[in-house]
Amino acid sequence: MDGGKLGGRRPGSAHRADLEVRWVQGFTNRNVGFVTKRTVCYPCGNYIIFVNLETLERSILRCHSGKVEAFAVNPNQNVVAYSDRQLKPVIHIHSYPGLKRQAKLKGQASLDYTLLAFSYTGPYLASYSSIPDFSLTIWDWNKKVILCSQSQMGVEVTAMSFNPMSWHQLCLYNGTSVTLWTIERNNEEHILKSKSVRLPAEDGTLADEQNSFFSHPMDNDPYFGPILPNSAIAGLVGDEAETFKPKDDIQPYVHPTSHCWTQISDLYMGCEEGYCLKIGADTFKATVIHQKLSPDAKAKKKATFRSVSQSTKTEAEDKKEAQNVRLLAMALHKDGLYTAGNDGVVRLYKIKGNSFQMEDCLEVEEPITNLIFSPDYFYLLVETEKGSLFAFNPNDNEDVIKLMDASISHFVGAEFLVPGNKHCVSVAGSGEVHVWQLEDGAFVSKLCLHTLVTAMACSLSCSCVTAGTKKGQLYFIDLTAIETPRVVHRVSISEHPIQFLHYEQSGQFLITSTINGYIFILNALPMESFQVLGYVAMTSEILDITSVYDIEKNSTEVIVLLCPPEIKRARVEIFNLPSKIVLENDECINERGQLKESVIQTRGYELEYALSSVVKRKDSTVFGYATQAPFICKYHLTSKPIIFAEKTTPSKQFGRGFLELSAHGKWLASASESGLLFIHDASNLEVLTREYCHSYHGQGIRSLAFSLDGQHILVNGMQDGALVCLKWKKLGERKSKEATDFGAYLLSNVLDNYIFQGNAHLKTMPEWAVTSSPIFKLSLDSISSQKASFIDTTEQDEYFLLTQAKPEETTWLDQKAEMAMNVESRKFHGKRREVKIRIKQLRKKIQDMMFENAMVPKNEMLEQYEFNLDVEEQDRQQVHSEAEVARVKKDIEMENLANCYLREIIKQECWDTMLVKGRSVKAFHSSCEVQNYPMKEQSPEEQYMLERVCYLKKIESIDLKLRRQIVEFESQPSVIEGEKTEEGEKQEEEKVDALVGSLSSLYGGNTSTLYHQLEVHTREEKINQILLLRNIIYNVKSHFNKEFDAVIRMKDLEIARVQERNVRIAEILMQLELQEEIWVPVLSEKEKPDQALIILDSEIKVEKYLTPLQKAKEKIMSRVHYKRRLAAQEDNARERGLMDMMNGVLEIKKEDILKMEIPAPAFTVKEEALWNEDERKIYKEYEKKVKELNEEREKHRKILDTELRKLQSSIQETTQSFDEIVTRLFEKKVNSEMVIYQEELKITNLLYSLLLDEELSTREAGLHHYLNKKRKEKVISNEAVKTSRAEVDAHREAYDILVVEDKLMERGFRKEFSDLPTHHIDQLFKLYKRRPRALRAKVPADSANPYGERPGSAEALKAALAHLMKGIDEMDEPENKPEGLDLPNWERFCEARRAKVESEQMVKQKALILAEMQTFLQKRTEDDERLRNDIEQVFAELNLLREQKMTFQLDLMVQFLFKQGQVELEGTNLIPDYRDAILISRTIIEELNSVIRAQGERKVASMVESKDFRKGIFQLEWEHKKMRMQVDDLNQKARDIQKLNVTKHHQIFLNALNYDSRVNHEVSIMEGTLNFLDKVHKKNVQQCETVMKELEKQISVKDVANRKLSKELQEMLVIVSERRHINEATDSELLNQRVSKEHYEDIVQRQQLVDLAKAQAQELSVLQAEVERLRMRTFPAFFDVQEF
Repeated sequence: MDGGKLGGRRPGSAHRADLEVRWVQGFTNRNVGFVTKRTVCYPCGNYIIFVNLETLERSILRCHSGKVEAFAVNPNQNVVAYSDRQLKPVIHIHSYPGLKRQAKLKGQASLDYTLLAFSYTGPYLASYSSIPDFSLTIWDWNKKVILCSQSQMGVEVTAMSFNPMSWHQLCLYNGTSVTLWTIERNNEEHILKSKSVRLPAEDGTLADEQNSFFSHPMDNDPYFGPILPNSAIAGLVGDEAETFKPKDDIQPYVHPTSHCWTQISDLYMGCEEGYCLKIGADTFKATVIHQKLSPDAKAKKKATFRSVSQSTKTEAEDKKEAQNVRLLAMALHKDGLYTAGNDGVVRLYKIKGNSFQMEDCLEVEEPITNLIFSPDYFYLLVETEKGSLFAFNPNDNEDVIKLMDASISHFVGAEFLVPGNKHCVSVAGSGEVHVWQLEDGAFVSKLCLHTLVTAMACSLSCSCVTAGTKKGQLYFIDLTAIETPRVVHRVSISEHPIQFLHYEQSGQFLITSTINGYIFILNALPMESFQVLGYVAMTSEILDITSVYDIEKNSTEVIVLLCPPEIKRARVEIFNLPSKIVLENDECINERGQLKESVIQTRGYELEYALSSVVKRKDSTVFGYATQAPFICKYHLTSKPIIFAEKTTPSKQFGRGFLELSAHGKWLASASESGLLFIHDASNLEVLTREYCHSYHGQGIRSLAFSLDGQHILVNGMQDGALVCLKWKKLGERKSKEATDFGAYLLSNVLDNYIFQGNAHLKTMPEWAVTSSPIFKLSLDSISSQKASFIDTTEQDEYFLLTQAKPEETTWLDQKAEMAMNVESRKFHGKRREVKIRIKQLRKKIQDMMFENAMVPKNEMLEQYEFNLDVEEQDRQQVHSEAEVARVKKDIEMENLANCYLREIIKQECWDTMLVKGRSVKAFHSSCEVQNYPMKEQSPEEQYMLERVCYLKKIESIDLKLRRQIVEFESQPSVIEGEKTEEGEKQEEEKVDALVGSLSSLYGGNTSTLYHQLEVHTREEKINQILLLRNIIYNVKSHFNKEFDAVIRMKDLEIARVQERNVRIAEILMQLELQEEIWVPVLSEKEKPDQALIILDSEIKVEKYLTPLQKAKEKIMSRVHYKRRLAAQEDNARERGLMDMMNGVLEIKKEDILKMEIPAPAFTVKEEALWNEDERKIYKEYEKKVKELNEEREKHRKILDTELRKLQSSIQETTQSFDEIVTRLFEKKVNSEMVIYQEELKITNLLYSLLLDEELSTREAGLHHYLNKKRKEKVISNEAVKTSRAEVDAHREAYDILVVEDKLMERGFRKEFSDLPTHHIDQLFKLYKRRPRALRAKVPADSANPYGERPGSAEALKAALAHLMKGIDEMDEPENKPEGLDLPNWERFCEARRAKVESEQMVKQKALILAEMQTFLQKRTEDDERLRNDIEQVFAELNLLREQKMTFQLDLMVQFLFKQGQVELEGTNLIPDYRDAILISRTIIEELNSVIRAQGERKVASMVESKDFRKGIFQLEWEHKKMRMQVDDLNQKARDIQKLNVTKHHQIFLNALNYDSRVNHEVSIMEGTLNFLDKVHKKNVQQCETVMKELEKQISVKDVANRKLSKELQEMLVIVSERRHINEATDSELLNQRVSKEHYEDIVQRQQLVDLAKAQAQELSVLQAEVERLRMRTFPAFFDVQEF
């Protein structure tokens, strides 16, 4: 690194000459700062420029490794830091004014640093790197070490600053967020902690946002289940779940643009929306500060306001702008907060609470982007958007210091102003012309052209600068009065932009070119008013223009470099500019202003390579810079077709480059996009020197210029905005003298006369009228859109400029063309008139011929095209038309192809893939219409899944039945019990059918395979249930489609029958000669959907296009058909004979006979009186036949009419019966739709439950992930607390030791000096305890620094220690020793006192470190406690989530179908409200109704009994009489029986035929009974043994399970112990106790329930055994005798 006075070449270069940087000019953009109280510095390209505010002296600091990127200034320590741009960039720190490098910091950044910031209170530097690191690094630049670093992947930062009151705080922000960073220190350890600031919304409101990850409402929706966070609904589990927000909930926030720290460590923040925010450093919350208008604001504005703007604004505009201003800059002052924005006004905000009052202090023309106070707060530096700098004292009404008036864009070029040793001129692309002093680069003057400039050049014949614009105009600027430049002339030569401007060495000609390949030659002398002498047209694009002036021959050659695209090689066109074109201009140009070839003598040469630049020496030697490879080619022009290079010199440059030849032609300069400048010896192309004056990051060098004496070089950058002036530092005396002598010779012998006359004439020329007001009105939109440090001039800017009001101006080229056309018009006026007359005559003659042709016969008529005189034009139009027709045809074909493809896709997806095509059926006589269900065929995957689910359901049902048999029935039931069981199963099936929730079983759906709605709990069961429900819907649709197909077939049959009957009806109507309309049923389009895919020829309304082959075929077929018709029309004897004999009919039908008419006799034409008898008989017979025929006709007519009515009524009846079928089908469709909707509702509920189950699982996984993360953080935090506590204890121990040692030193003082007298010891002890006075900071009473003396700064501590040691040195002087004390003892005393002071300072330092470490420990402890609370909160959330999940799994959504009467809810709503309803079993209601019914019957019975009581009395009396009579009768019978003495045994013996066989039969029956009972007993014993074996097996299984549970219990005990240790390590004893207690209560409750279940099971088994025993005892003989 070097300063502005050091050498200019890169390290390692060893050449015979050296260049040094004389000065650098350029403009800054948002990157400026005070390095001292009166010195400002800013980066520009590869340099840092230092400017003194008072003396305006400039110095530079150079970065040899490339462009200066990040930049920072520390005015307190007078240092500058910047980073270069390279792989592994380095941060350099230099001191000022010596510009000595203090540090070189090598960090971990890979590509670039974007931001640098110094702390105000210590040797600390913050850096922020760009992609890919995005890391914030804190440095101790004195020690050159990294203290700490933190990466933020993908976060770009636009601004960064330290808190002026504490280096422990930083603020980083970008356009969307603000982050506050805290640096925590623990002795030598540093940690970065960040906290984001919640910004208000764009409307200024600040919403109180809660943590959505833990926000849960207390009440949940009973229908939709628990309300979960958005992250769980979105399915997020990782870290993004904690900060996830739906798109609708994300609202745009304000966009920070500027910030400023306060003296209480708060932040003021400016926004694009115009708000001023106040951010608390402790609360991290932003509040909006509102303006409070005061009545004296106008008076304060008038007293303090200053303006450097030329425009005036009304008060209403000021008020409007102040309300909508975008704050782009802030600076804190003791008086308040200075702000500025896009309106260009500096305002003072006097803030009190959350409101402020405002004063206007300064107004400039441009948006203000930066405000910086000097270290002593005397000057306020104002930086504008385009880089201009202003300084003023806000407390005084002094004039504003204008440090720099920048341009809106980069320099287009820079050249020396003749004679080239005092001033130079630069022109920016936006039209600003700057004049600089060549000696030190000081700014002299400025002129704005208010137009876009593309090229510039300085005249060699006068003090004039020419600027070429994008509109094709040339501005000539008078610089004879260097401080007041003015435009004296303007020439508009073309409508195309100017590309090159070049003054040849003689000073006579100005050569300019436009982008369309025209080269214009102008007279460079102002005496001739810069006359345009002519132009030369080139055949291709111009790449470069240069010229060679031969002083001896007084001739000028212009060299033009072209690159024709057809040959891809460089082509050089050379033409001469003789003095004749000035003296005899009219003879040298044609009528359009083009120079004649005979005058300029153009020569062309084709070179070997493609070149980007070319220069020529006087000896026909041409140098070119190749474009394909970085090397310089040397050519010697000859007459060969292709000239090959004599010599190629490789260059260490890259990118596109150009060459420039010095004035005396012996130095060749090469520059390129690499930024390197090489100076070669033109004779041998050896490198004299090289200079790295611009960076390739700024796209290198745009232009360079040699001075006439060759001692200075101006180099202009492409995009870095820097203009560098180089001067020879080391050059041979001979070479320097050659260049100087040539420049002096050229000025004295060639240019001197022109310069004198030209300047004298320029002074007399009037000023050209230019728009005085600036056109470029910058806005913040340009900043946000381009996001760059400068503003490029674009087409939009050009349009904005060109839309300004301007007079119409015709270019010189158009004027010449118009003049030529006028001359030609006057010259050939007579011939033109004659030609027009002849054309009119010819037109009239052709029209007559065409009219005559139209009157002749068709075979003699000529075609229309034969009258066309211009056949070639007609052919061309025909070809064009055919091509256009072919194009349109192709477009139509492609469109048709696309439509066909789309049709096939739609047909494939919506028609071909349908197993059942969609169609409908309509009734004949009503509007009833029924549609079927379009259905696709089930895919193999769906069928496989359905079969799998059905098979699984079958297995589950069998398994459930077996389990019920094992658990509920231990023995075989009897036949009667089996019948009861079957009846119970039927009742259960009926109940289950009532709870299915749909009527699909009535419409083709099989509900037997469905899960019970109250048993669908698991995810697999819900998925299987959905598959089964979809299958039911498929079956319902299939069942309906079958009936629909049957109805369709019925309609087809009915239509066929009706058509058959219509044939007969048509015959009858024709015979009866009636005009009744016949009803013909047809199928509609919806009933025949496949007809929509068939296009009939009748549907096509346009003419069909036929190919030539189809036309020929159609012509042949038409001829064939024509011949067939002719053959059919020939004479046929057979048909003619049939017509003649039998009227064309072979068989006479009855209908035909009835149509026959009986011909009347011939004599009927005579009068009846003239008839004879025979004739009268014949006439009577004729009348009889006519009468019979009429009767027969009437009879047949009646029969036909009866048949017609019968057919019509039959059609009506059959169609009406079909309509009834369609109506029933419609009702079936409605019911099917209802059933389908019921099943779909079930599916929807199941899908929602699955979704909610997945959300609950996601939420649980997210909480576990968050818990694991917090546990890891807890472990790290716990380790940090332990480590920090151990360090604090160790440091406290060391501190205590130092304190004890310090006290021992004080106590041992008298012992150490016990050899001295007592009074000396007392005096020395007093001196021993005396200390110098502490250093107090001297702060001026009127200081405007709002921060005051910053506490705890390293500089203040060092100054206090130095002051203390200086005071000790003064106290150690021998003059201060007590009287009578010798010098050795005094020196010994001084050493002891110095040791005591050093010990005290060490104790203080240790105390400060200990306090800092204790603070660090306290923060770590608080973080650890916060993490513990977070873990407890997560545990509570998990417990709540488990309860919700369990509740959700048990609380099922069940669908029921209730009949009318089963819903007993009060209310008048159409849909009952079931929220408070209770579902009761139907058996309970039926039992209650039966009880009520029984009580009613009992009451009725008692009433009947009381009514019939009296009637019973009479009945009893009658019965009494009856019974008396029966008693008498019975007594009589008894007496008769007593007389008969026969026993029963006797009766049996008498009646039985074989009494012994009867006895034997009874004995055999008793034996059989005993045998049967024995078999039953053995069978029962075997069953008991089988049951015992099964119980033993179960016991063994239970033993195995118990052993497995014992192992699991041991593992659980191990896990419990591990959990206990983990919980003890995480300090969650209370939580673990609570969890353990709840778990223990659950286990105890479960154990109690298990014991109760076992006891009840044992009791049930005992009761079942008792029941079986009692049953066997009560009914021992119930057995089947037949089986026995």
